[in-house]
Amino acid sequence: MCIRDSDWVGHAANVRRLHVKLLYQPLLEAVARVPAEALRMTPASARKRLEILGFADPAGALRHLEALTGGVTRTSAIQRTLLPMLLQDFADAPEPDRGLLSYRQVSDKLGSTPWYLRLLRDGGPVARRLARVIGLSRYATDLLTRDPEALRLLADDPELRPRSREKLTEGFAAAAERHAGDPVKAIAAVRALRRRELFRLACADILSQGGDLAPAQPIDVHELGAALSAVTDATLNAALLIAGRAKPGPPGMRFAVIGMGRLGGYEMSYPSDADVLFVFDGGTEAAAHAIAEEMRRLLNAPAPDPALGIDADLRPEGRQGPLVRSLQAYQQYYDRWSKVWEAQALLRARFVCGDASLGRAFEELADTKRYPDGGLGREQVVEIRRIKARVETERLPRGADPNTHTKLGRGGLADVEWAVQLLQLRHAFEVSELRCTQTLEALTAAREAGLVTPADAEEMAAGWTLAAQVRNALTLVRGRPTDQLPQHGVELAGTVLLLGGGDPGEFVDRYLRTTRRSRAAMERVFS
Repeated sequence: MCIRDSDWVGHAANVRRLHVKLLYQPLLEAVARVPAEALRMTPASARKRLEILGFADPAGALRHLEALTGGVTRTSAIQRTLLPMLLQDFADAPEPDRGLLSYRQVSDKLGSTPWYLRLLRDGGPVARRLARVIGLSRYATDLLTRDPEALRLLADDPELRPRSREKLTEGFAAAAERHAGDPVKAIAAVRALRRRELFRLACADILSQGGDLAPAQPIDVHELGAALSAVTDATLNAALLIAGRAKPGPPGMRFAVIGMGRLGGYEMSYPSDADVLFVFDGGTEAAAHAIAEEMRRLLNAPAPDPALGIDADLRPEGRQGPLVRSLQAYQQYYDRWSKVWEAQALLRARFVCGDASLGRAFEELADTKRYPDGGLGREQVVEIRRIKARVETERLPRGADPNTHTKLGRGGLADVEWAVQLLQLRHAFEVSELRCTQTLEALTAAREAGLVTPADAEEMAAGWTLAAQVRNALTLVRGRPTDQLPQHGVELAGTVLLLGGGDPGEFVDRYLRTTRRSRAAMERVFS
């Protein structure tokens, strides 16, 4: 017998209603002492039921439920309506206690706000979307507790779409302008907007694999990377406006910020710093240095939102070199002293903010180094292989498993990026489609030009994509960055749920299989 999708959805909804009625409603009747025809469960049996459902601290869970539903107020009545449904979602998560605790914290902050419970009660999927978000993600929960009104984003699917770079840049700059005379208030307004955008993207990400809770247009890891990069672009632009007012340079001085690394490649993840270079023209190095330092100070100042680290270590001479250089000084350095690894770093350089003409001039300078005429010589290819081998042995954290380290592990992000960048350095002078900063775009161009086999391109794209997905999911689950996929435990379970569900052990096996094939493809490119 064939079951239509509409029938299946109806049956599933009926089953869910019965499950809620039989399993969760009696809990609330017990803890809230709600008048009922027959009180079916004592507090002691309610604790036992919560323990069976997976709550590690059933007594604590009961206290939260009593605080939320006790009494005869309108607020407690609405909570008694909502919680049977939400408890099931919390129980389905790897850490039910944390989900319920987070829900209580949000409710404590917003419970007296007229729109909060009304939105949860009447806002369609909002309540269950909230349960999924706070039940699975410490990262999103932290953002929400700092900005509870961001909850409204869960009500409308269009609000769960990334905003364009242009709109973000305009909005962040306007926020800075509203406090033009006070750098502290100006950067606080900008950082609050950034926090709201991070929450928007985190929710879109978390809900995209949420079944019937997913927005109409889910977001994938590639769109997410571009969206996070756009938020960073807008933040840096606003910070530069504020810093330029606080530390004005001499008339006629031009200043630009160049994105590098994942920022330059539109491939940022939640924990990514902003890799940048600072370039100026027509002024003094001291004045330009003051602007760059002010930007870093503003964005790293303690505040109730995630700091945006500015990392300028990819500049010439690294940490030992000047923080800022003139365009002419960059030209002189790259002409006389630059190494092949610096040409490799420039492959993802792009203008982010500041003086556009100066930024484009830097990109043109970078083109002469990252797309060298005739490609690479044999010694340069050997040097890249040597550097990569050293990075694998020296940069992998002590105790890390190279098989499941998403960034530096076998077949993960770095492996694919090194392979693609080698192809760009060798062939971009004659294949113009390779002249781009995004890894998978360049990989596609290399496949279409016959520089890598379709099978190898597919394997590397799969390895890079899965590693990027896992890296983001781990940050969402833990609330802080990590590159190591665990072999077991609640963090692995939460990661798997965020990425579509299934057996965690089978997911690890799939990750190992995918990255093993990606590694083999990378080695064929490097051979």
